[in-house]
Amino acid sequence: MKTINVLQGAGLGLALMLAATAAGQSADLGAKDEPIKLAMLEWTGAHVSTHIAGQLMEKLGYKVEYVTAGNFPQFSGLADGSLSASVEIWLNNVGDIYPKVLAAKQIEDVGKLDLKTQEGWIYPKFMEKVCPGLPDWNALNKPECVQALATPETAPNGRFLDYPSDWGSRAATILADNNMPYTAVPSGSEGALVAELEAAEAAKTPLIMMFWGPHYALAENDVGWVTMPPCKQQTNEHCITPPDVDKIVWSGFGAKWPAAYAFLKAFKMDATEQQKLMLAVDKQGKDLDAVVKEWIDKNEAVWKPWLDAAKG
Repeated sequence: MKTINVLQGAGLGLALMLAATAAGQSADLGAKDEPIKLAMLEWTGAHVSTHIAGQLMEKLGYKVEYVTAGNFPQFSGLADGSLSASVEIWLNNVGDIYPKVLAAKQIEDVGKLDLKTQEGWIYPKFMEKVCPGLPDWNALNKPECVQALATPETAPNGRFLDYPSDWGSRAATILADNNMPYTAVPSGSEGALVAELEAAEAAKTPLIMMFWGPHYALAENDVGWVTMPPCKQQTNEHCITPPDVDKIVWSGFGAKWPAAYAFLKAFKMDATEQQKLMLAVDKQGKDLDAVVKEWIDKNEAVWKPWLDAAKG
């Protein structure tokens, strides 16, 4: 009888210990039944990063929702908690609201995405014959270059193809700072930017435009990057440099979803890998979720440390 009681006591102790461990794990997840709402921005690279993060958080035991959000409007949603997180914020293009809500501690920056970036002015390589002297920016001021780039809507100025209006425009400021005879014309979308680049390459139509990397279009079109004009003022509006890309969460995120918070702090995105996935989605017409799942299935060695960091 005594032996049985001891075994029963040991069994009870083990059960209590397992229950406590399970409770601890559950607490680490936090509000796992409330969905984490991830901002889905306009460009495919952000879709890739966001869905990789989302599928991995689902592996942790969370519910995830993807919410379409504009590049600037997202910060209002992150500030009030209607959006939970945004995993690919290009810090060179955040508008006026971002620094305000960051200073007010309504949002939190949880670190670099480690995405190797490029940004600036590009042109199809054949433009080096149209504007001798490229990639030096001074070549764009030569009359024959300006004339080649002029259109009925911009003449006598050359046409500069800019980002969509709601992304914010620095190109127009830089053109004005350096008295360059160009008119910045906003594109309608990312797709429109790429379509113009491809059309210019195919028809050998002169083009100068704002662009960024990583992007699948850079793997399929031979482009040059302009050596940029000098910065007149050392601000984001007057200078273009390869931007940092950070991960931003609602200020209450860490307390509400502790394991997801630890995961997002550890989460990284390799530019070369992202570009491959973008190519599969945008040019090969593959389903985003399927492409991301295939990458996750093949790259456990990459993402397992992020989940391990989340589990503590």
